[in-house]
Amino acid sequence: MGILGKNRLIDLIEQYRVIYPYDYNLLDGDGYILTVNKETTLHYLEHQNLISYEIVFTPPNLVAHLTAKSKYGRMGLSFLNAAKVHSGFVGRLALEIVNLSNDRHPITIKRGDPFMHIEFITREGEPSPYIGRYQFQYLTKEEKQIYIPILKKSFPNYEELAEEWAKNKASPAI
Repeated sequence: MGILGKNRLIDLIEQYRVIYPYDYNLLDGDGYILTVNKETTLHYLEHQNLISYEIVFTPPNLVAHLTAKSKYGRMGLSFLNAAKVHSGFVGRLALEIVNLSNDRHPITIKRGDPFMHIEFITREGEPSPYIGRYQFQYLTKEEKQIYIPILKKSFPNYEELAEEWAKNKASPAI
């Protein structure tokens, strides 16, 4: 197992749209920095989900991990969820945060602010594609349609997976 480097990540972005859209300037050594979908202000002790602007697809031989940029931790934001992205997941990512700042002031994250690092890690052994209810999270129908051919190419058992997603209310277009 290992973390993918910049050149391999660029290949995957171009081949599978693992991050879409992407900005070359947000490639960060061994990962990518996802940005925020909309401006959000958190008051002291307030909890919210911050949603990525970018869509993420994790191919079968990879998993991904998220970490927030440390700048926000130093401001007093605490990150509540385990930030793992299963292989086969397609959607925008949600990072659960709460404002625990010592000075109890509101913290604003602006739309487009670089917020969370994503690193892709190779997996060993048989993939176990994500079939949970968050598949296609925060995607439009048009965005789902972009990924259906990619999923079909990536997973020989796509039809079975599509049935599972439908049971879990992810309802991809087939």
